[in-house]
Amino acid sequence: MTDIAAQTQTALSRIVADRQAKGRVPGVVGAVARTGSLAWSTGVGSADLENPGVPPTADSQFLIASQSKTLTAVAVMALRDEGKLSLDDTVEKLIPESKHEGITVRQMLSHASGMQREPVGDVWDLMEFPDRAELVSGWNEAERVGKPHHRFHYSNLVFSLLGEIVARLDGRPWYDAIKARILDPLEMRRTTVGMDGGPAATGYYVPPFSDVPVKEPLLNLGAMDACGGLASTAADLAKWGMFVANPIDEVLSKDTLDEMCQVQIMADVDRWQLAFGLGFMILRRGDRLFVGHDGGMPGHITSTFVHRESGTAGIALFGATASPAPSALATDLVIKVLEDDPLPTEPWVPGTAVPPELAGVLGTWFSEGHPFDFSVKNGVLQAKAPIAPEHLAPAVFERISEDVYRTVSGRERGELLRITRTPDGTPEKLHWATYLCTRQPLAFADLGTA
Repeated sequence: MTDIAAQTQTALSRIVADRQAKGRVPGVVGAVARTGSLAWSTGVGSADLENPGVPPTADSQFLIASQSKTLTAVAVMALRDEGKLSLDDTVEKLIPESKHEGITVRQMLSHASGMQREPVGDVWDLMEFPDRAELVSGWNEAERVGKPHHRFHYSNLVFSLLGEIVARLDGRPWYDAIKARILDPLEMRRTTVGMDGGPAATGYYVPPFSDVPVKEPLLNLGAMDACGGLASTAADLAKWGMFVANPIDEVLSKDTLDEMCQVQIMADVDRWQLAFGLGFMILRRGDRLFVGHDGGMPGHITSTFVHRESGTAGIALFGATASPAPSALATDLVIKVLEDDPLPTEPWVPGTAVPPELAGVLGTWFSEGHPFDFSVKNGVLQAKAPIAPEHLAPAVFERISEDVYRTVSGRERGELLRITRTPDGTPEKLHWATYLCTRQPLAFADLGTA
């Protein structure tokens, strides 16, 4: 199952055991996925205290709660890509009964709408959750407690309504849409609404001054399933994490997944360590960014976070109502693997030929006094400033016509690069995003003569 060194596996197991012991959690699963599959997992404690000492495993179901939001968001974006909605569509366009106007799909996905957190009716006190009709009528009674985009405000109500939008546009119940669009293609067989009856972790509450856990109930969230109703396993979440790292077009294109991982609003305005994209939490740990989501239900606290750059995911599943921070465990596992057992460096592979039209373009050009090195990799033109940080990828260009290229990634993405040649065909100057590039550095005062 694993390509992780034995010494690193031992260290990972110690991290999970430490969180289980200090957090007084009956049962914990920690897991790491990379190179496309589950690479390592361990279970600590007991899956069910009626069978003490039998730990949960990667095949034990936990309630993943708000991690469900990431799947709802992917379904919404797939519908967007199919032309069935726009991120700028307002809720009343998609739910005509809505009395709240001007709330956009983008605001809903990024928790920037200002709508109240929960459905009306004290649902988490009474443990009574709305059906689809009650959800929409309750939406109309709910408050908009903040201005749009003014500040981050998390809302289960909003994501529940996104589930209703998915159901209406897809012509089938929310879970049926999620199963057909995501779970079946990714072979996530044990990701279900509530427990499926197979191996599972029982959820407990451990009181603060007692070591006698109390068994928690399993809830039926009704129309709130889209915001938190799913159960899953570490094995299934490994498949999900690998999709987030490297999407497949059958579910969602890479460009769209990249779009979902762009910051829409900052949740941590003091230290900028937590932001939200379109349905995903974006968590900073040092110089690394992770995307994923936490989840919390009675008896279950969970998290899956992905370091997309390395294609590595960490999974934390706690069988307790109160636990150590799940995202900290998930990301600690990834960081340990990245630092102690990184994947081998990909060997450099020589190219076969430089396209003739680029032969005279290669080398250093200057723009606004700064040098940019233009080079070819596998026949593709790219450019990077020598002083740019190492972690920044070069700009990459795609030829669209003679001497005209489109920047397809990196600096100035989307902008044109135009090559101007002398009568003998030698490249004389470049215009990149309209800025002049010359072989010699020039002051702005000299540009008129260039």
